[in-house]
Amino acid sequence: MTEVHTLATARLILRQWRDADRPTFAAINADARVMAHLPQALDRAASDALAERLQALIAERGWGFWAVELTGSGEFIGYVGLHEPSTRHDFAPCVEVGWRLAYRHWRQGYASEAARAALAFGFETLSLPEIVSFTALGNARSEAVMRRLGMRRDREFDHPLLPANSPLRRHVLYRLADTEWRRRSAV
Repeated sequence: MTEVHTLATARLILRQWRDADRPTFAAINADARVMAHLPQALDRAASDALAERLQALIAERGWGFWAVELTGSGEFIGYVGLHEPSTRHDFAPCVEVGWRLAYRHWRQGYASEAARAALAFGFETLSLPEIVSFTALGNARSEAVMRRLGMRRDREFDHPLLPANSPLRRHVLYRLADTEWRRRSAV
């Protein structure tokens, strides 16, 4: 049986998904502000299906895009974690760090805090040589998180699952090598 990992930071717990997370997750996925740099908002059925896939991947591997809750209240606020994209990027195979948080929890440092814990897990527990992150060009908030994490901008690329006429097709790729993570962590 695979050990399901739970991570903790000063303010957050990154854990396996629960059925009780789904209504809030559906509201997050329906919020136009949260989904502005993604192809479309998700209805309840699509949101629940995504939560099921994320839960199943964690059950299978022990890690993934974890559900994030606030330590004090236990409130579910979104997801942060590591994922192996199934799309055929020219930089694959890879592991990405990613996040999606409820709008009311933006600008509080939660994405960076949780992503740092996920990076530490990826480099220190999984011994990954590199972790990437990517987003639609113009998603300044996500790029700012990537820079705060010490990731370096590598290049732009066209996302293979988005049509040529999509304004979101052009993406930006960030990278962080294990050696750079360890150098920064030692300081």
